Amino acid sequence: MKIIVLMKQVPDTYGERRLDTNTGRVDREASEAIVDEISERALEVALRYKDANKGTHVTVLSMGPASVTAGLRKGLSMGADAAIHVQDDALVGADMGTTASVLAAALARNEYDLVVAGNESTDGRGGAIPAMVAEHLGLPHLSFLDTVAFSAGEIAGERATEYGTQDVRAALPAVVSITERAAEARFPNFKGIMTAKRKPMSVVSLAELGLEPATVPAGARSVVLATSERPARAAGTKIVDEGNAGEQLADFLAANRLI
Repeated sequence: MKIIVLMKQVPDTYGERRLDTNTGRVDREASEAIVDEISERALEVALRYKDANKGTHVTVLSMGPASVTAGLRKGLSMGADAAIHVQDDALVGADMGTTASVLAAALARNEYDLVVAGNESTDGRGGAIPAMVAEHLGLPHLSFLDTVAFSAGEIAGERATEYGTQDVRAALPAVVSITERAAEARFPNFKGIMTAKRKPMSVVSLAELGLEPATVPAGARSVVLATSERPARAAGTKIVDEGNAGEQLADFLAANRLI
């Protein structure tokens, strides 16, 4: 089986993310760039299948600037066999529509049986990229899976809903997106880190994907009309108990329509 995992580089999830008020985009220079944890869990799904089924080939695919190379190398050190990096200056500030069309074009030029992605990234939290990619490719999409099960010619999984769980399945090839309930990602070992340096990584541009750099982003990019910084947090209200603290608390809650 050939599996392609979509990976994304994001600002450090434990740091404070900042918005560039001039461009309306996330300021990616304000914190360290790391591989999104949900992307690592998606890769773990593929690697666990590979561990149990020799001959499985896993490729990691990402779109972004030169710094994305470090994230793809981590994916290779975890156990992926190859990496694809879509890099083009025309993609700076690409929105979900542009991102999905470009990722789909990159997938279309490669062989695969299954595409695995996280359900949503920690920086944008759009939660729509896997479905949009599947639509571009004309493939079935199993979304928000807590578990993934492989079988001959089919992929299945369990999805939590407001009222219970759903068992869903689809014929391959297909696209699946997993949640944070999926297995925790493994750590790269020394052997994996060393062998990652010798594994193939291809860098492709929009032109090499058959897309026109001058028109693709412009035709599908969202436009930010206005931005503003989050206001500073105001000091809380202190209530000193002088025998009437309960009344003060009730008045405070009522004034804020909390009761």
